[in-house]
Amino acid sequence: MTQAAARRFGIRSLAFVVMALAALRAAGAHADTYPNRPVRLIVPFAAGGLNDVVARLVAPYLERSLGQPFIVDNRPAASGIVGTDATAKAPPDGYTLLMVASSFTVVPATNPKLPYDSERDLAPIVMVAKNSLLFLVNPKVPAHSLAEFVTLAKANPGKLNYASPGAATQTHLVVELFSRKADIKLQHIPYRGGAPAMTAMVAGDTQFTAISTLLSLPQIQAGALRAIASGSLSRDAQLPDLPTVAEQGFPGFEAIQWIGLLTTAGTPKDVIERINAEVNRALRDPDLIAKFAQQGLSPARTAPAAVTGASRRARPCFAPRSKASNTGPQGRRSR
Repeated sequence: MTQAAARRFGIRSLAFVVMALAALRAAGAHADTYPNRPVRLIVPFAAGGLNDVVARLVAPYLERSLGQPFIVDNRPAASGIVGTDATAKAPPDGYTLLMVASSFTVVPATNPKLPYDSERDLAPIVMVAKNSLLFLVNPKVPAHSLAEFVTLAKANPGKLNYASPGAATQTHLVVELFSRKADIKLQHIPYRGGAPAMTAMVAGDTQFTAISTLLSLPQIQAGALRAIASGSLSRDAQLPDLPTVAEQGFPGFEAIQWIGLLTTAGTPKDVIERINAEVNRALRDPDLIAKFAQQGLSPARTAPAAVTGASRRARPCFAPRSKASNTGPQGRRSR
């Protein structure tokens, strides 16, 4: 190699090293400066629902650790599709986050014409919390166990109705699945979120539902609603005398709910990792753990991939149920 060629080779090598170092510095710069303005946290359901409460519990911890406001933005329409679509189409910079419940998994299985692709257009950050669904009746319903309710429903086919947070939500599909297993027929009344569905239950507009501990426990404790079964495979620590669905003649039946945090696909990996680390740090805080426990929630604390894994495992299970129950995003209403 001539001296001139060696110099050219050395210059090219140095340029390559400089570019590589610049790329590494740029990759880490996102997390170093994030966030430098307020972050929007979209909740695709009404205020007072499970995602909303979890978002409002976690947001103050993120504000303290990251130094910027986290603004909860409720978008209650079309079974969460509107809020989810807004996140999918936002700039991929980590300034638009989405707090979803496990019903997020159900929507693609029931609506093939979504304006977004949940796997292509959204990126998982962390699974935040889990809890079981409780099977509830209005106190005027003459049933104190799941078996008694099934007997009542069989004697009155199509005359009892149930509330859900919206068509194609997990409550909708869980109740439809249970109805088929129990060989009963119930009328579905969808609402715009869990809070208005609970209002309808307390008012007696609907007789039955399967909904989160978060929403139902205060009403149970006040005597406004009666719990007749827990959807988890083991008894709820806050309701140790309440039998599970599986214990009452439906072995293996499970109905649990998880809450996860997502953002727009293409968001820099280091930003996602920083949010993940801060949420997981918050979920180890004894104060937040206690607040979750008061709502019947357990902190999840996961890597981003856990949200994707939970969605992929659940989606095939819901697809056949949704076809049989003819679900769709239409028909929602609020009080």
